[in-house]
Amino acid sequence: MKNILFRNRGKKLIIFFIIVVLAAEISSIFLPLNEQILHALILLAASLLLLVMLKGVNLTTEELQKNRHRLDAIFDSLDVAIWSHDLKTNHLKITPGIEKLYGYSLAEFYHDHNLWKRVIHPDDMVVLPERDLALSKGEAITSIYRIIRPDGEIRWIQDRGIPTVEKGKLVNFSSVLFDITDKKESENRYRSLVEMSPDIIAVYSRGKIDYVNETGAKVFGAKSPEEMIGMPLSKLIPTKDLNEMRFRELTIGEERPDEINLEFQAVRIDGQLIDVEMVSMPIFYEGRAARQIVGRDISERKAAEQTIQFMAYNDGLTGLPNRNRFREKLLEAMSRNKAEKLAILFLDLDRFKIINDTKGHTVGDQLLKAVADRLSQVVGSDGIVSRQGGDEFIILLEGMDRQKIIKVAKRILNSFSKPFAIDHEVFYVTPSIGISVYPSDGEDGETLIKHADIAMYLAKDRGKNNYQFYTAGLHGLSSRKMEMETGLRKALELNQFELYYQPQIELSTGYIIGIESLIRWNHPERGIISPCEFIPLAEETGLIVPIGNWVLKEACKQHRSWLSQGYWPMVMSVNISVRQFQDDDFVSSVKRILNETDMDPGYLELEITESIMQNFERSNLIIKDLNRLGVKIALDDFGTGYSSLSNLKHLPIDTIKIDKSFLDDMEDGSMVKTILDMGLNMEFHVIAEGIEQKEQVDFLLVHGCKVGQGYLFSEPISVDGMEGMLNKKVLV
Repeated sequence: MKNILFRNRGKKLIIFFIIVVLAAEISSIFLPLNEQILHALILLAASLLLLVMLKGVNLTTEELQKNRHRLDAIFDSLDVAIWSHDLKTNHLKITPGIEKLYGYSLAEFYHDHNLWKRVIHPDDMVVLPERDLALSKGEAITSIYRIIRPDGEIRWIQDRGIPTVEKGKLVNFSSVLFDITDKKESENRYRSLVEMSPDIIAVYSRGKIDYVNETGAKVFGAKSPEEMIGMPLSKLIPTKDLNEMRFRELTIGEERPDEINLEFQAVRIDGQLIDVEMVSMPIFYEGRAARQIVGRDISERKAAEQTIQFMAYNDGLTGLPNRNRFREKLLEAMSRNKAEKLAILFLDLDRFKIINDTKGHTVGDQLLKAVADRLSQVVGSDGIVSRQGGDEFIILLEGMDRQKIIKVAKRILNSFSKPFAIDHEVFYVTPSIGISVYPSDGEDGETLIKHADIAMYLAKDRGKNNYQFYTAGLHGLSSRKMEMETGLRKALELNQFELYYQPQIELSTGYIIGIESLIRWNHPERGIISPCEFIPLAEETGLIVPIGNWVLKEACKQHRSWLSQGYWPMVMSVNISVRQFQDDDFVSSVKRILNETDMDPGYLELEITESIMQNFERSNLIIKDLNRLGVKIALDDFGTGYSSLSNLKHLPIDTIKIDKSFLDDMEDGSMVKTILDMGLNMEFHVIAEGIEQKEQVDFLLVHGCKVGQGYLFSEPISVDGMEGMLNKKVLV
């Protein structure tokens, strides 16, 4: 009787050990899903049951039945099915969980032992030969395939097959089946997001790349992601930046976040340098600690920033330091040389305006570039050459006494004895040079520049092509500049100003869609004087405020007049100086003029220059007040002054106008294209100024610029001439 009992107990123990093995297999399959929690729980449960069976040899049949029901309940709750087939006896045991997985009844599986194969998706039938081969060798195998349920729904199944082979023959096998549809779909979604991402996504551990997506491979110049697997990070990331990454990884703790943000220059496989920004974070990859990188190639952005930086501090036509950069250099020099002499040479080109007016702006600009090159060569390391605008240049000399300053000035004059060859023509220009010395002629930069300017006018009065030092007695002399100031004060009273107009053209159609108003001074003795000559003086003296208000009012009146004559409505652009813009009553003046002229503010566009960036906060408030009036704002001569991406995106500006100097320098077109790309991406209306050639129009249209103005269509003309053009409607 005891032997019978022990045999029964032995059978129970064997059955239990099978359960333990199955439980271990189940847990190993679940490991990637729930880490080791489920595994531990199942093994713990199995161990407790084993202990009970070893100690409780007197368990009743009823208790064993209860335990079996509990185990079945666990399997049912886990969306798992167990298939056990004794091939010797052809005895098949299937747990009820298979109904939930496959959608077929338990009876159908018992009736048709091959039903599980027939419902496999046709594309996944290829797993069966591999599975059969492994089972025949007595090797456990995990297969993943899709099944088609009776309702047509497709589910993913993970099937762990466990064979028993005796004498080379398969006698028994068991399968543990799981529904992994949610996991599979989640993985597929993640994989799609990663592979289709426009960003670099990579995983690295132990200093080598474990994974990289298609974008990452393309950015680094690889033919495929596989080419980069196992590649050391040191081949792509410079040592300095790699050490920084490692240092940050080692110092991550409570006070440092897990994420590491870096911006650096990486090396492509072909050796080319690219700018990259990235964030790195810790993850587990294939069971080991690793770090995931998400980054992007910012080379184009960096290039644009460098271009804008260059444009902010350098003259767009000549490449020389501009007004802003020169003042910075002057302040630095003054702070370094408090006890030593500094000299400012203010240089203006004689006869340049005649050449520019008769031969056109293209020749004039080429001449200015040639002058800039010659000045740079002549001055060399003795000083800094800067273009201030128009045909004016300023030179800073450090640590020189009067004799050395004179030597440099004579060297400059002598260099201009040679003509300039432009487009197979020869041009002669000469400079008039005014000189001021620090600290005797002024203790601040503005005073030094102003006094050098006055001395330059004395040089012109004394026959041009010479140099003159500033002296205090110059204040009592009747220079051309002082005469112009006196004349300016009378010009407004005597009605000597008049407006000229230049059309703005829709490049693709030739239609006139806007008009820019431009002031001219009709001097009773000197004739028409260009604003380039008198506007700087008007700003310096403060006369620009009443003159600017006159221009604005006249332009609005003319717009209303054209509307009353039946011309179609179009935008009227009016230039606003910095001094006028910063005037405390500017916004109220605009509002008053709009009311007095009955001008629709939606057709008025005020053109301001980048110099307003010097007082960004105040300028921003003024522009917002103008926006509330309904007035449009345009940024004139864009790229030649102080603007930056960070400031521009915060200003409520409608239009940017590409400066003529960039359009003329179109050997490769990169500068114009950069400005266009930036302007259009920031959703500005873009207008190109100074168009003189049909090729420029073609280039602008290809790169998205729709509106332009320039001598190709019309020079600035009188009211009568403008009305003649409006009657034509189409210019090209």
